[in-house]
Amino acid sequence: MPTQLDHYRLLGRSGLRVSPLCLGTMTFGVGPGAWGSTDEEAARMLDIYVERGGNFVDTADFYGQMGGSERLLGQIVGDRRERLVISTKYSITTSPGDPNAAGNSRRNMVRSVEASLKRMKTDWIDLLYLHMWDFRTPVDEILRAFDDLVSAGKVLYTGLSDTPAWQASRMQAIAEVRGWTQFCALQIQHNLIERTVERELIPMAREMGFGVCPWSPLGGGVLTGKYTSADLSASAGEMMSSRKAINVATGRLTEQNLAIAQVTADVAKEIGCTPAQVALAWLLAHPDVDSPVLGARTPAQLEDNLGALEVTLSDDHLARLDAASAVPKVFPMDMLSGAAETIMTGGVTVEKRA
Repeated sequence: MPTQLDHYRLLGRSGLRVSPLCLGTMTFGVGPGAWGSTDEEAARMLDIYVERGGNFVDTADFYGQMGGSERLLGQIVGDRRERLVISTKYSITTSPGDPNAAGNSRRNMVRSVEASLKRMKTDWIDLLYLHMWDFRTPVDEILRAFDDLVSAGKVLYTGLSDTPAWQASRMQAIAEVRGWTQFCALQIQHNLIERTVERELIPMAREMGFGVCPWSPLGGGVLTGKYTSADLSASAGEMMSSRKAINVATGRLTEQNLAIAQVTADVAKEIGCTPAQVALAWLLAHPDVDSPVLGARTPAQLEDNLGALEVTLSDDHLARLDAASAVPKVFPMDMLSGAAETIMTGGVTVEKRA
């Protein structure tokens, strides 16, 4: 397990070196009065992260007001651009009402990349993600557009976010067969209260060469221990106006998830750290996770999150956290990992080596 930000990891099946914790910037450039960071807080968080050796910064054209996150990054990165691996995303609308300013099409991809380059005042994007699957654009159009941008030098590496496992694996296979740029990263929600991705998405990523970069590693703050049963409801007027209301609306804030958060807090108390650090340390210990994306709002929250690099969870702690957060198995994996394996091998041990 890494112990500091400059203990870099290779991202998926690529030669790109990234820090074991990624600085997320969804809170950057949101604007006054919102749940985001002030510009001064954002600049300080970037300074803290880079000073400790961090090099992986994640944003999106959709973050902030009218591309505010990318625009602010362009202002505060300064002469550190060469040392940073900056990822951004396209897909979500940035111009409501315009059907071609959204989705996974070549047109929207190229338009978004050109706009992102201008906002961030850079000549290239290190890692471009498809932000969200649209169920409409042909995969060969997406793959060829990615490959063209890589050939043009505007994008160096490519990734997928929030995409079904069967589409991601299909696209990776097509890219390999046709000699087009293959994906090296998969950004998905993965944390102690969202482990259903371990059924298909994470095994797919392992097999197909995607490095996993979990977003919302603290479950929208639920795993920090700041919520109680009293927070399980939100008024109609409050809905989507606060982080708590969003967590209620999206199903993150439930009795079951509060129980998982309590186990996380219990382990943190035993170790002498914060619940957030335990939740992040659990992800860092996962063999298929490359770099969780931090979503801190303040420098103090970021400092606390980075402390997870110094936390070591014992086998007993990991077992307790796994048991508390376990999700039901699904077909066919429940069958294939059980008695069927003995039937197929005839009782002979057959070891699969990495």
